[in-house]
Amino acid sequence: MKRISLSDYVPVSAAGRTFALTSLINAIGTGLFLAGSTVFFIRSVGLSATQIGAGLAVSGFVGFLATVPIGALSDRIGARRTLVGLQMWRALWFVALAYIHGFAGFLIVSSCLAAAEGATQPMTQAVASDTTEESDRTRTMAIVRTVRNIGFSVGALLAAPLLAADSMWAYRGIVLGNATAFVASAVMLSRLRLTRSSAARRKVGPLTAIRGFRDWRYLSLAGLGGVLNLHTTLLSVGLPLWAMTATGVPAGFVPVLILVNTVMSITLQVPVSRGAERPGGAARALRLSGFALAVCCAALAAAHGPSPLLAGALLLAGCVALTFGEMWQAVGGWDLSYAFAPEDRRGTYLSVFSLGNSGQRIVGPALVTGVVIATGAAGWAALGALFCLASVLVPPVTRALERQQERQRKQEQDRVQVSEAASEGAVA
Repeated sequence: MKRISLSDYVPVSAAGRTFALTSLINAIGTGLFLAGSTVFFIRSVGLSATQIGAGLAVSGFVGFLATVPIGALSDRIGARRTLVGLQMWRALWFVALAYIHGFAGFLIVSSCLAAAEGATQPMTQAVASDTTEESDRTRTMAIVRTVRNIGFSVGALLAAPLLAADSMWAYRGIVLGNATAFVASAVMLSRLRLTRSSAARRKVGPLTAIRGFRDWRYLSLAGLGGVLNLHTTLLSVGLPLWAMTATGVPAGFVPVLILVNTVMSITLQVPVSRGAERPGGAARALRLSGFALAVCCAALAAAHGPSPLLAGALLLAGCVALTFGEMWQAVGGWDLSYAFAPEDRRGTYLSVFSLGNSGQRIVGPALVTGVVIATGAAGWAALGALFCLASVLVPPVTRALERQQERQRKQEQDRVQVSEAASEGAVA
């Protein structure tokens, strides 16, 4: 097996390297904001914890509804132009966020931000794919995810002195810093020279494109991706809450688990992506993701009851399994969602696939806290079974998509042959 070197963490094309740098800048701004957002909402905007939760829930639903229309728009005007517009839109509303006060303003601004945030991930995937050759696409997305994790960590560190200052302008500096990162990202994207054209591919309106979407096979793939994307909620909510309420480990152990996840994601995402580059590797990665997440559920369930030392070891094992599930889900989802998206409707299809992740962000916290953690071992067992079911369904769904793709390819070849025959007859 080929050894990993530093060059494996650098995209091959100049456009890919520029895009990775753009992603790093973007992530630093996002990490800066995420680290200080709760304090900013309470101290600067004047919100209660209940108002923050309600506002984020409403804005999350707005983002869910806006994702596919924006993706369909990108098929008309181009993915890069759409992503530049999204970054500038986010910068504008983060500037507004720095100066609002009260729940009504927060609800409006957070909804406008969420409308763009939901579509940013699929547009990022589309543009990243246009910066590299097909054979290097999965590795490039793995590199982008790696630098984003680095950026989140750097941004969180930069937020520390601003939070320590405990002043209104320090809190506003956190938000305005994020807006500045989005502007810088938009400028760099606008000057990016792509390996493949990112021009408009489909001259139909967004609403027409949405109404014309009938691909239940791809929707099934998106649904499986949404189930496996529950790893996001497990890491941010499930693992910390379970560790603190159901085990005897000290509170200081939770940041250690998050650190383990971050370090593993940064160092192993690119090596893990290699498996998806082999024939059938993407489906295999997605299948392994579900089984790894099921192992995580089993380890977390077993952590309830034993001594703090054993519980800590089980929580650590669960965190490692969770991280591998996260990395396998990422590479499998990237490759399959892109491979089965028709070129002239790629923005729409990638946005549909991202709905799985958006949906779990809305449903996931309530599912994990209100069902899984509330019912203890039985809840973890049920969630593990759900992950295993998703893994089992990956092969038949991907085979159905492959058969559909092959039929479409044959129909296109038949149309070309008929057209050529008609042309030859006209000449004769």
